Amino acid sequence: MAYAIGVLLFAVGIAASIALHEAGHMVAARSFGMRVRRYFIGFGPTLWSKKKGHTEYGFKAVPFGGFCDIAGMTALDPYTEDEKPYLMVDRPGWQRILVMLAGIAVNIALAMAIIFGVAVTWGLPQTSTDPAPAVVAETMCTPTTIDDAKAGDANGRCEGAGPAADSGLQTGDEVTSVNGVDVDDFPAMVDELDTVGSDAADAGAVAGDRVTVPATVDRNGQEVSLDLQVEVVERQTQSGDAVLTGAIGMRIDNPNAELVEYNVLSAIPGTVHYSGYIVTETAKALVDLPSRYWPVVESIFGADRADDSPVSVVGASRAGGELVQHDQWMAFLLLLANLNFFLAAFNLVPLPPMDGGHAIVVVYEKIRDWFRRRRGLAPGGPADYTRLLPVTYAVAAILLVFGLTVIVADVINPVQLF
Repeated sequence: MAYAIGVLLFAVGIAASIALHEAGHMVAARSFGMRVRRYFIGFGPTLWSKKKGHTEYGFKAVPFGGFCDIAGMTALDPYTEDEKPYLMVDRPGWQRILVMLAGIAVNIALAMAIIFGVAVTWGLPQTSTDPAPAVVAETMCTPTTIDDAKAGDANGRCEGAGPAADSGLQTGDEVTSVNGVDVDDFPAMVDELDTVGSDAADAGAVAGDRVTVPATVDRNGQEVSLDLQVEVVERQTQSGDAVLTGAIGMRIDNPNAELVEYNVLSAIPGTVHYSGYIVTETAKALVDLPSRYWPVVESIFGADRADDSPVSVVGASRAGGELVQHDQWMAFLLLLANLNFFLAAFNLVPLPPMDGGHAIVVVYEKIRDWFRRRRGLAPGGPADYTRLLPVTYAVAAILLVFGLTVIVADVINPVQLF
C-alpha cells in the first residue's frame, strides 16, 4: 500500500512540476500583453476543459507533459485578426526570451524551495564524491541466499559472527589489500570480493562455502596480514538474475553519508551550495545521456540495468514508491528536486522544440539585425522557422524514441533502489 501511495504521490509531484513550468510561461506571457490561447496538462485527447477569458484550461489523457499555447509564438503560427495585437513574435526580443525562460526559472525555484525545506527539516547530504575508506565499523554475519538477504531484520537472515570477525578483522581496521590486490577504498574492496566470490563459484563453490585469501589491514598505523575468509553468497542483479559473489560481513562508517544540519538562516547558503552541486551533476548526466541509450536497450532484453540509468516518469514514480515504502521521505523530496533541475536543464538545450531552442532563435535574430544595421539595412523580422522544421522534427523524433525506450525499460527491467 505504501508503495502505491508513493508512486501516486511522485506522479502528482511530476504533474505539478510540469504544470508550474507551463504556468511560468503563461504568467510571463500575460505580463507582457501576449495572449495565451490554451493551458493544458498532458497530451492526447482532452478529458476536461473550461474556457475563461481568452484562455482554455484543461487536462488531457496522457499526463506526461503539458503545454502553454501562446498566440504567434513563431512566425509560422496562424492567428486571427483579433489576436494580431497580442502576438508573441511581434514583442521585443528580451520579452520573448524571458517568456521562454520563465518555465525553466519556475522549475529551478521549485527545486531550491524543496531543498531548503529538506535542509531545515533533516539536513542535506554531503556533496563530497570521494569514496569512503574500507574502515571496519562493525562485523556481522552475511545472508547466504537472496531469500535470506530479503528476510529477517535490516541485516537479513543469518547466524554467527560472520567471515570478517572469524578472519580476525577488528573495529577500526582499514583493509588495504585483498588477494594481493591493493584496495584504496571501500568500493574497490567490494569489487575485489566480487571477483574472489565469482572465481570461487567458477571453480565449483556454492552459496555458503568459504574461500580463504590473503589480505592486509592498517591497524593503528601498523600493517597486519590476515587470512581473509570470503563467503560465497547469492545476490540479485538489477535485471533480477541470481549471481554468486563474495561477502565478508562488515559495515563501514561512511562520512559522506552523514547529513549536514542547518537552521533557517544557514539553510540559505546551504541550499545554494547543494543546488549548485545538483546542477553540475545534472549537466554531466545530460552530456552522457546519448552514451547511456544503448545500455537501456540492452536492459530490455535481459542485461543488468545500471543504478544511474536514465529513467522516464514511469521509472521515477516507481523509485518514489520504493522510497515511501521504506519511509525515505527526505530522499523522496530530493528526487523530486532533482527532477525539477533536470526539467530546467533539459529545456535549456538550444534546439527546437525545447524552450532553449526558441530562445536561441531570438538571440540569432538580434545578432543578425545588428549586422544588418551595420550594413544600413532594416531589421530582418522574425526568423524563418521553415528552415528549422527539419531540425525540430529530427529532435522531436529522437526524444520520442528515447522516451519510449526508457519507458519500456522501466516497465520490463526497472531500476531498483532497494
